[in-house]
Amino acid sequence: MAANQSGRTRRRLSTEERREQLLSVGARLFSESPYDDVWIEQVAEIAGVSRGLLYHYFPTKRDFFAAVVERESERMLRMTAAVPGVPVREQLAGGLDTFLEYVQAHAHGYRAFHRADAAGDQAVRRVYQRALAAQERQILAALAADPEFGPAFQERPEVRLAVRGWLAFTTSVCLEWLRGTELSRDQVRELCARALLGVLTP
Repeated sequence: MAANQSGRTRRRLSTEERREQLLSVGARLFSESPYDDVWIEQVAEIAGVSRGLLYHYFPTKRDFFAAVVERESERMLRMTAAVPGVPVREQLAGGLDTFLEYVQAHAHGYRAFHRADAAGDQAVRRVYQRALAAQERQILAALAADPEFGPAFQERPEVRLAVRGWLAFTTSVCLEWLRGTELSRDQVRELCARALLGVLTP
């Protein structure tokens, strides 16, 4: 335990807790500023740690931002995982509602994730692109296994491209929603649901 100036003690963070703290600080900074404008020194100062400790967890700025992007990707994949055996149409509204709740609660992380595409570092952009590809594969797998939409993969090869376009549309809608539109979460959910069903239904 460590003591602060007032004499109170504070618990020393575990390795995982410290890593999560640093990633949370990074998500906020990267969501507010372009990649090139964020300095490791800022992260260390806000987190109350030395630069040396931060570099112990993340050897380079690229590694740090990649870890922020990967964390948000994993969160989003968990939020959008399909329930086996339940038709996609039945899951869509609930799945989107859960996802939008996540977006609202983790706005910094969501913005930081999508800022990665504009990063000048090609390695960071590849991490982002792999994350998007994982989201796309997860959605396509759920659709392929669905009794209603599965046959479309055999009859309509454009479905894959349509899903990719829907992901881009949903991202744009969510980022605009976070900026403060007049739409409620229910309205955003319905907008995104209608858009997906629209591209899937002949």
